[in-house]
Order: sequence, then C-alpha cells, then structure tokens
Amino acid sequence: MAVDKKSGTGCPLLQKKPHRVVSILLFIIYFLVLFYFLFFSEEMGRTYTERAYHYNLVPFHEIKRFLTHYKILGMKAVLLNIVGNIAAFVPFGLFLPIFSTRCRKFFFTAFYSFELSLLVELIQLITKVGSFDVDDILLNTLGGIFGYLFYRLIVSLWTKKNGKK
Repeated sequence: MAVDKKSGTGCPLLQKKPHRVVSILLFIIYFLVLFYFLFFSEEMGRTYTERAYHYNLVPFHEIKRFLTHYKILGMKAVLLNIVGNIAAFVPFGLFLPIFSTRCRKFFFTAFYSFELSLLVELIQLITKVGSFDVDDILLNTLGGIFGYLFYRLIVSLWTKKNGKK
C-alpha cells in the first residue's frame, strides 16, 4: 500500500486530514475511557478501600468459573467479564494499524495488544486496583485481534468500493 504524502499514512481511511484528526481524537477518547474504567471506575470495583493482592495465574480458570457459575454470578457479571474484556481492546486493535504501518501485520497488532494488556494487569497488581488475571490478558489480546480483523475488513471494503489496490 502506497503512503499518501498529505497524511503520511498508507491507510486509505486517513488520506484526508479531517479523517486523520477525527481518528486521533477518537483514539485519545478511547484511551481516556479505558484508563478510567481500568483504574478508577467505582462500578468496576476500583475504589474499594481494602487494598490486597488479587491475582489469577491459571489460564482459563476465571473464564471457566464465570461460565460454570453464571446463574449465581448473574449474566451481567459474566458478560461484563468475558465480553467486556474482549470489547475493551477492539478499538485498540482497530486504531493501531491505522496509525502504524508496522501494525498492519497481524503479529504486531496481536503482540502490542498483549503487551498493553500485560502492562495494565501489572499496574493493577502493583497498585492493588483490580486484580491481575491471566484470563484478562487472553481476552484483551483476543479483542485486539478482533479489532485488527475489523480494520482489515473495513480496508478491504473501502478498497473494493473505490477500486484501489
């Protein structure tokens, strides 16, 4: 894909400056909202006063627990944990290849989604806000991958519609 000289990007979605500005603003808003929910949201249990280390290092343990005990925990808790962790990183996987030509390759977007999720989980562990959960890392990474696939779909449809390769 050729790099557009005006926008400095090869992404066909950002070849016009207004699209690039809107994308940057949306990405900043996404990060601010994500940061709030991960570290400050009372609804997510981030402001409790009893600060203790909570962690899960066994892959699929919490996912299995949520699916097995959904009647006790409630469907809202199950959806918030499983679907919410995936959905939280879909925008990251979508925006990353828009802003970085390197991330137009699947591996890099998946890897950076994993890295950001690991960083978030480590911060939560160190600050005792939330809990370190390996399942969250897996689900967040999956969300980044879904965002990347959505990006590829959008670019493919855009390219077909406009007849450019």
